[in-house]
Formats: sequence, structure tokens, C-alpha cells
Amino acid sequence: MKTYLLLIGTLLSLTGCELDNFEPPKSTFEGRLVYKGEPLLMQSSNVAFTNNSDFPVFLELWQKAYNNRSSIRIPIKQDGTFSSLLFDGEYKLIVPNGQGPFLWKKTAANTPDSLNVTVQGSQKLDIEVMPYYMLRNPKIAISGRKISGSVSLEKVITDATNGKAVERVSLYVNKTQFVDAGNSLNKADLAGTDIKDMANVSLITGDMPALVPAQAYVYARIGLKILGVEDMIYTPVQKINL
Repeated sequence: MKTYLLLIGTLLSLTGCELDNFEPPKSTFEGRLVYKGEPLLMQSSNVAFTNNSDFPVFLELWQKAYNNRSSIRIPIKQDGTFSSLLFDGEYKLIVPNGQGPFLWKKTAANTPDSLNVTVQGSQKLDIEVMPYYMLRNPKIAISGRKISGSVSLEKVITDATNGKAVERVSLYVNKTQFVDAGNSLNKADLAGTDIKDMANVSLITGDMPALVPAQAYVYARIGLKILGVEDMIYTPVQKINL
């Protein structure tokens, strides 16, 4: 009996050693979502406790060596970049339906098309997509306790089948660099139906509330909500001294 128990113990010990010696992924796969080389800015995907954005835009990678049994989700950060540690190998990259303020190419069967990715050591890859809109010439300033902003809207997809209207333009202000529809302490909204000139959209917030604890600056950026599209596109985050 003692011999039997010793054998079991030895086997468990060997299994534990094998698990302890399992090599984690070491290759960094990183890049940006871009339109003509320009990154698309999204809501924040950071996991800090001050961040309330809960459904970031993400990519999916399927590893061919495992017959594409499960996907690896890669969230897009608010500056349009992504990064993930992977094992070397062959992957299929897709953008799932409904992700992002942009169109991803489709197959003849109207399913998301895929991009083959070979990971052999760390590498960078920019992924070109087609946004519904781009935000141009953003300007944000402070006057008294109010934050004002202006932006030009460039409609990129204009065909009758895929083109979409503007639901609203919003100016968001927050104490941290996580600033978007889910993270703001002050904001201003302008409905798409109230926009008179797409080349000159202006917004202004109400007075800034008292900051607790006090700080002498805030962060702000402008976002565009597209009708029928969940994810918004944003301008760069700008620091505003109060």
C-alpha cells in the first residue's frame, strides 16, 4: 500500500512540475486600427478601476493549430492601438459583426472576412478599416467654468446602402484620461438633426462642477455617435488647465 501511495505521489509531483514548466506566450502582437494610415480613436478599454467603459471594441484571433476552436479577444485602446502576448503560430484575424464605428470587409456570404496572421516573434501590424465618419480639426478650450469644443465631420461612407446619419455629437470632460461616453463628469450633446453645418459643429458644456479632490486640470474630447452603430469614434484626448 505504501508503494502504491508513493507511486501516486510521484506521478502528481511530475504533473505539477510539468505545469510549473509550461512556457507562457512571449511574442507581442501589436498594431493599430487605421484609415489611410491614421488611427481610429475609440472608447477606453483600460481596466483601471476609474474606467467605466464596459464594452470596448475588439478583434478576434483564431489559432489554426487548434482548428479554430476558440477565439482570443484583443481589445482596442482609446488611441486606436492594440497589443497581446501570443504563442508563435498561424492565426486567422477577424473583426466580428457589430464591432467598431467602421465597416470591415465581408465575404460573398456576408460574413466577416479574415486576415491570415503569422506570428514568429514580436511584430507590428496596422489593420486598415473603413470608418463611417472621421473627425477633423478638433478644438477644445475653456472659458470661465465652461468647456467648449468644435469639430468638422467628414462622411467617409456615402453610398445609399452603407452610409449612415449622425445620431449626435458630444463633448465629454473628465478628471482622468479615461474620457468618453462612459467616463465623464460634464458633457454637452448636439443631436444630429440639429447640426446645420457638418464642417463646423460647436458645443459648450455647463459650468464645471467642483472637483473632489481638487485638481487644476481636466481632460476632454469630442465623440460622434452614428445612427444604428453602437461604438463611437472620438477625437484625441486633450488636457485643459482650469
